[in-house]
Amino acid sequence: MTTADHVDLPRFIAGVERRNPGQPEFVQAVHEVAQDIFEFMADKPLYHEAQILRRIAEPDRVISFRVCWQDDQGNIRVQRGWRVQNNNSIGPYKGGIRFHPSVTESILKFLAFEQTFKNALTGLPMGGGKGGSNFNPKGKSNNEVMRFCQSFMTELYRHIGADIDVPAGDIGVGGREIGYMFGQYKRLTNEFTGVLTGKGLEYGGSLIRTEATGYGATYFLANMLKTKGQDLVGKVAVISGSGNVATHAAEKVTMLGGKVVTLSDSAGFVHDPAGMTQEKIDWVKQLKNVRRGRISEYVDQFAGSTFHAGKTPWGVTCDVALPCATQNELLGEDARTLVANGCMAVSEGANMPTDLEGVHVFKEARILYAPGKAANAGGVAVSGLEMSQNSARISWKEAELQALLQGIMDDIHRRCEEYGGVAGAPGYIDYVKGANIAGFKKVADAMLAYGVV
Repeated sequence: MTTADHVDLPRFIAGVERRNPGQPEFVQAVHEVAQDIFEFMADKPLYHEAQILRRIAEPDRVISFRVCWQDDQGNIRVQRGWRVQNNNSIGPYKGGIRFHPSVTESILKFLAFEQTFKNALTGLPMGGGKGGSNFNPKGKSNNEVMRFCQSFMTELYRHIGADIDVPAGDIGVGGREIGYMFGQYKRLTNEFTGVLTGKGLEYGGSLIRTEATGYGATYFLANMLKTKGQDLVGKVAVISGSGNVATHAAEKVTMLGGKVVTLSDSAGFVHDPAGMTQEKIDWVKQLKNVRRGRISEYVDQFAGSTFHAGKTPWGVTCDVALPCATQNELLGEDARTLVANGCMAVSEGANMPTDLEGVHVFKEARILYAPGKAANAGGVAVSGLEMSQNSARISWKEAELQALLQGIMDDIHRRCEEYGGVAGAPGYIDYVKGANIAGFKKVADAMLAYGVV
């Protein structure tokens, strides 16, 4: 690929598509970043000559492996596992493990690519990676999940380490799964090291890790509102998802004076016009984390709420929105509906939940819009702090961690402001552009320092 190719965005994206056939999620993620990076690199030939973006868009390695396990009926089951190690220019690979039937190599490559910039934004020394399997933990017994996790780690353990690659949880991988995988890693290596984050407090985990992603997305939302002289008091919030990110975003919005009126899962969403109190949010946590039930059960518990099967919550009138479920859940038409209904700010708790059309709608409407790589970086930030605690064999108190988390989110907001200005639009901050450029610059400058590797 020549330098001339590299400065031509359509030709660059065509090359990405050609090299990654059948991987639309990955191509989408690269395209979204490249749009901003090409503009930034226009007067910086060194980045072009060194093919930096081309190199970041090619993972260091993609590891694929078979995972065999036995179900409770004695049947032999076979899944596929992956670990995508995208870039370790500023630190060990860092990123979650996802267990879900929708997991593909394309999705993990997109997540690892995004993770590279997200981790750079935190200011912590972490590279970007992601892993997972098409295994579905829903409906499985604890013993089945344990056997799968042990088999998965038996293949993965040789590719990770506290100074190499430090996985965490993600969709389908919570404290139970992390515990089983860490136990197997410890058994295989005879080492007790901080090779996974999101661990239980009893064996090296960090306080507020569970809350961090949802809290961080809300802190970022509050920072955006502050630029307009506003806060969350009295604001109506629409949130998708009902896992850790969504429930803790709802919790923090409520703490800051907002009113959360929706949560969702793959079957539909619940609308509670009265607002979700802490008591209601705690009930949802119990439903999802302990009983592993469906969000539709909410309406049987709380009068006045309604369940909307097969739908997403973006048609509900709101002041702010936090998509916290999964990728591409908020489409162009949904974005237009939110804007038409007066939504003034969107903060992404999930990774790439808004498709490209929706992103363009938010940008054109000049509303406050924070992409996941900036807004949901709180989770990986506290994972980075857990790594530090493990290395030093210490545990920080909750108040210290809360202050560090808020400080990191404030710093990310400042970096987005620094690079997110738009010519001819004084006062408007393009947070997508700001996040992309700030994250890229840190990784790119480190890569330049290493030469051609």
